[in-house]
Amino acid sequence: MNTVKNDPRPPPVGGVLWSMAGDIRMLLTLPAALTMQVAHPAVGAGVDDHSVFRTDPWGRGERSLTSLQLWVYGGKDAAEEGRRLRQLHKSISGTDAHGRRYHALTPEYYAWVHATGYPVFRYAQHYLGRPFTEAQERQLYAEWLQVGRVLGIHDRDMPQTVEEFWPYYQKVLDNDLEATLVVRELVATNPALPAPDRGLRWLRLLLRLSWPWLCPRFARIRRFLTIGLMPPDARQAIGLEWTDAQERRLRRFGRVVRAVVPVLPERLRFMPIARRARRAARA
Repeated sequence: MNTVKNDPRPPPVGGVLWSMAGDIRMLLTLPAALTMQVAHPAVGAGVDDHSVFRTDPWGRGERSLTSLQLWVYGGKDAAEEGRRLRQLHKSISGTDAHGRRYHALTPEYYAWVHATGYPVFRYAQHYLGRPFTEAQERQLYAEWLQVGRVLGIHDRDMPQTVEEFWPYYQKVLDNDLEATLVVRELVATNPALPAPDRGLRWLRLLLRLSWPWLCPRFARIRRFLTIGLMPPDARQAIGLEWTDAQERRLRRFGRVVRAVVPVLPERLRFMPIARRARRAARA
């Protein structure tokens, strides 16, 4: 671990992100945030050209989730993970679908990838938990800015208040987002998605055998949650349809999630890195 004296610290123990980032409900929100990210042509092109999301989607998802957990629960390792990510993105460049050059660390693009988390977490909370109070929303945004510093995002490249965030957000929706190739793949109901290759050997074998039946059903659920937990203004900007019937189904699903998840034991409710950090904080 290569620590630096003035490394930015992760969000505080006991804060809004501390409570939600390791909760299993977070898993349901990530596809919406990812889809908003790749709806930006530069980000979508970077993922299309350089990511292994087609050939190793489960491994990529596991690595991304581990990284996210370290931003919040990693302590001194958080800043090192931020440096690792910036180093990883240094070589990601190319040309987007409109013939424009991009680089992954261009502040405008790098900041947008991070910024999507705030509106998605805020919106999904209406379905999956208790809606945030105004004070909690402000705290969540302040903590998300702190995560941005861990990732190497300069304050000058992100709106510094909630009031400044929404005009910035609306400008990106109005001027940049579109249904990129990667967006269309992420919401497809017939994806060329390989069977999961993680877990116990017998489970991998079972999934491989049943994958032709499971895959289209998984894809429909993924599409439903991706579009449903995406803020409506982003959904509209990208051109993703959402019906009243789907909204009613999502509300019913949310009621079940809100009833079940909070009563689960900690070992089932929180992901491993979060569980270890929470135990260490109590000790």
